Amino acid sequence: MIPLRDVIPSRTTPYITITIIALNAVAWLFELSLPHETLNAFLTVYGVVPAYFAPATLITSMFLHGSWSHVLGNMWYLWIFGDNVEDRVGHGRFILFYLLCGIAAALGQVAVDPNSTLPTIGASGAIAGVMGAYFVLYPHSRVLTLIPWIFLQIVELPATVLLGFWFLMQLFSAGTIAMTTSSQGGGVAFAAHIVGFLVGMGGVLVFRKRTLDPWEQPY
Repeated sequence: MIPLRDVIPSRTTPYITITIIALNAVAWLFELSLPHETLNAFLTVYGVVPAYFAPATLITSMFLHGSWSHVLGNMWYLWIFGDNVEDRVGHGRFILFYLLCGIAAALGQVAVDPNSTLPTIGASGAIAGVMGAYFVLYPHSRVLTLIPWIFLQIVELPATVLLGFWFLMQLFSAGTIAMTTSSQGGGVAFAAHIVGFLVGMGGVLVFRKRTLDPWEQPY
């Protein structure tokens, strides 16, 4: 299921969401400029490698991606859900919230597979946190969604259904990997997605604004 847009307009300009997307785009263009061997070394240094853990990579890894589909998919989800979450927590707190979710997600992946020598990269964990926050803040929202099933269909789904289905798929995939002999998961950090989503659900209760104007109330 591919979300196209949600039904809640932004109350303020999502400066931080836009800035994060821009930083990821710049980082991706820089990756594209590197020769293949240099890029592999670069990702190993600045991605989170559990077997050779370096704390600084918890931040740098959030702005690196492995493919066009990886970066575009992540930024699209951030664009759809990030603006409303930024509305509710405030611009400054959204920076901290986003980074906290990304850091917790990366640490979750390290805890699950501490001996891995593959670099973990991507904004997926942080964006999973944003999605978890949206799940809590806007339980009555709806999302226009493209469903490529035999024929392309566009339907309006409750946000809880779309995001809940996404989360269950991460749990199912993580469980499937756990029952195989490979711990790498085909390069997909499902544990990071799960941890990020859960941290976002809980963390937004701390980061959200305590008092809101009537027009800022959840949809």
